[in-house]
Amino acid sequence: MQVTELSAEGLKRSFSVVVPAAELEATRDKRLAALGRDLRMPGFRPGKVPMSVVKKRYGTAVTGEVLEEQVQNATRELLTGRGLRPALQPKVELAGEFADGQDLTFNIEMELLPEIPMPDFSGIEVERPRAEPSDEEVQKALDGLASRNAKLEDVTEDRPAEKGDTVVSDFVGRLVEGEGEEATVGEPFPGGTAQDMPIDVGGEGFIPGFTEGLEGIRVGETRKVRVSFPEAYGSSELAGKPAEFEITAKALKKRAAAPADDEFAKSLGLESAEKLRDELRASIQREYDQLTRLRVKRSLLDQLAERADFPVPEGMVEAEFGQIWGRVEEDRKAGRLDAEDAGKDEETLRAEYRKIAERRIRLGLLLSEIGRTNNIQVGQDELAQAMRTEASRYPGQEKQVFEFFQKNPQALENLRAPIFEEKVVDFMLELAKVNDTTVSPSDLQAA
Repeated sequence: MQVTELSAEGLKRSFSVVVPAAELEATRDKRLAALGRDLRMPGFRPGKVPMSVVKKRYGTAVTGEVLEEQVQNATRELLTGRGLRPALQPKVELAGEFADGQDLTFNIEMELLPEIPMPDFSGIEVERPRAEPSDEEVQKALDGLASRNAKLEDVTEDRPAEKGDTVVSDFVGRLVEGEGEEATVGEPFPGGTAQDMPIDVGGEGFIPGFTEGLEGIRVGETRKVRVSFPEAYGSSELAGKPAEFEITAKALKKRAAAPADDEFAKSLGLESAEKLRDELRASIQREYDQLTRLRVKRSLLDQLAERADFPVPEGMVEAEFGQIWGRVEEDRKAGRLDAEDAGKDEETLRAEYRKIAERRIRLGLLLSEIGRTNNIQVGQDELAQAMRTEASRYPGQEKQVFEFFQKNPQALENLRAPIFEEKVVDFMLELAKVNDTTVSPSDLQAA
């Protein structure tokens, strides 16, 4: 094999590779001979099929296999022999049409991973703000839990429905044609009729204005409520159209929160109200600890980004930018761009998001190199736990989830990558200067 370097510009490399015809023919003939020994054809004894017949029938297919194999082997030898670390899969192109009896000539183009200098972790200083839940926060969480587990009780007094009440009702929905005095109400539309439906007055989940229209209704009363379906409503036949619902209140109920006592705690599987408070306090603490981790990690990565000064492969940046820009385009079409981005022209947005893509790639390469240099690895037990966690999100389909990860290496890598990143962050924090501070929950959440 003959290798010639064609160009070396920045991280880009280009090579010409020539595999001699004699080597190709020797490999092909050896493959055909092995095939002929096991070949069975009418008119010939097993293993006695003439080579000319074998070559005529299978020569083209075997030659194709040999060429593909030689390209793969030559590429691997080139990378190994020269110690090259490509950032992405090398691009291989044949130099002209290949003809039998000729040398195989092809070009290899690639971008290399850059040389990444290790930062001085001892020079990195981060603040680690910590917060603890107050008794008032625990009580608020307890009250909220009791409220969510409240039972519906009949309202015995004769009064109109108030916000927060539940009205058990029958209703029929009809589309409205026209406007003002000329508006007419059509026939009931599919899915717009219900009986004995509990509806929270002023609650969410219905068409805007529907639940609000029940405020003040009395049991036995029938009223008509005009609403308009949202433009993004799931049914295209109803989206953006006005409708009128005729609603009859059949019963009025209110939520009665259970007292947060030992019996309530036992209904949730805990020994006592004190144990329930401890669980809620621990749950809030975990949320605060997660916020703390995010703050520390963000500060650490920001300082790493300031210290990272090395070129990044354009191909990796383009791929990352393509994914980011695809999501931006989707948000633009759906009207989900934030106010700041919505006021910028496309050229400005592209430039800003390309910088974000470049930062992500540079940080990703740096974290990967830190992990590689310091032999940081994700163990099989950690991957298995991640798979179990993911499988738990799909009750009854756990087996299929495990099989999916076993058959899809990229999906498994998507589980491994965040675990690896967190372990690298932990490694850096061990070497960096970390200042623990106590802050209020509001200050922690506001950051």
